[in-house]
Amino acid sequence: MTLRFTRRQPLKPFNTFGMDVAAEHYCELDDLADLPALLASDVYRQNPTLWLGGGSNVLFTADYPGLVARLTLKGARLLETDGDDAIVEAAAGENWHAFVQHTLSQGWYGLENLSLIPGTVGACPVQNIGAYGVEVKDRIESVVCAQLERGGEPLLLSNADCRFGYRDSVFKHEAAGKLLVTAVRFRLSRQPAPRTGYGDIQQQLAAAGIAAPTPQDVSEAVIRIRSSKLPNPAELGNAGSFFKNPVVPQAQAEALLAEHPALPHYPAGDGRVKLAAGWLIDQCGLKGYRDGDAGVHARQALVLVNYGKASGGDIRALAQKVQAAVRQRFGVALEAEPIIL
Repeated sequence: MTLRFTRRQPLKPFNTFGMDVAAEHYCELDDLADLPALLASDVYRQNPTLWLGGGSNVLFTADYPGLVARLTLKGARLLETDGDDAIVEAAAGENWHAFVQHTLSQGWYGLENLSLIPGTVGACPVQNIGAYGVEVKDRIESVVCAQLERGGEPLLLSNADCRFGYRDSVFKHEAAGKLLVTAVRFRLSRQPAPRTGYGDIQQQLAAAGIAAPTPQDVSEAVIRIRSSKLPNPAELGNAGSFFKNPVVPQAQAEALLAEHPALPHYPAGDGRVKLAAGWLIDQCGLKGYRDGDAGVHARQALVLVNYGKASGGDIRALAQKVQAAVRQRFGVALEAEPIIL
């Protein structure tokens, strides 16, 4: 497809918060062969550029003054088998949940706990998405990138090169604005080994009377859990979890637990402890709080929602209110997950 730029493109269909904003310039990249032309164009060279996937990790507070380039690259394939492992590559524009379901249908296991996470494949290594005891870094073999300062020349990063951390990676730091994720390669297993240690999954499986779960059973359990707790962006604007679970020093965690024994917490390594942000917000009395059309979801305090007409500024103000309340009561700083523009 020939690359085509448009002006004043509405972005409401392309962000899960449903913000009614526009991009001054816009294009879609569905063929990597068009990337050099995009990078050489006056529009790209003369404007700031936002690379957009599923729009599930961004909060627009105003029109975007530069170029929004939406990645719509598609395709998934088996690259090779290695014993019981399958090396599977998926293009950056593939819908994440659809890709997870595709792997299960092909007998490639390991991503089932990450079912129903919104967004695209290309965003998964950037954010190091995780849920229900699994992080995607556990299954990423390597990441295929385009070097933006070298005309789109390809570069393959190993798992170690990506320097994954909790909801973090090299793509948020040194590689930001320099490397564009175009595909991700996963090392999956052809032998099922479901991970069911997470409490909610165990409860779902027990309720369904499943004693020997398959990966598909785990995926379906995760889908039921997420559907019961998290709003569907197609029905209620949101970006999933708006805040990261804070990681604090052991001493601070112990002091908090002495005062609040019910505070959920998990070891985070290096003498640090991860706290449950949703619990902290709930204890501040903010679960279900609403200010106009900006609100904290009634079933999951980690999720901020747009009830219809909230602006990005309204959501940002609500986020700041939540952060201030948690800081004042617990002395803990909450960090937003979405990019706020």
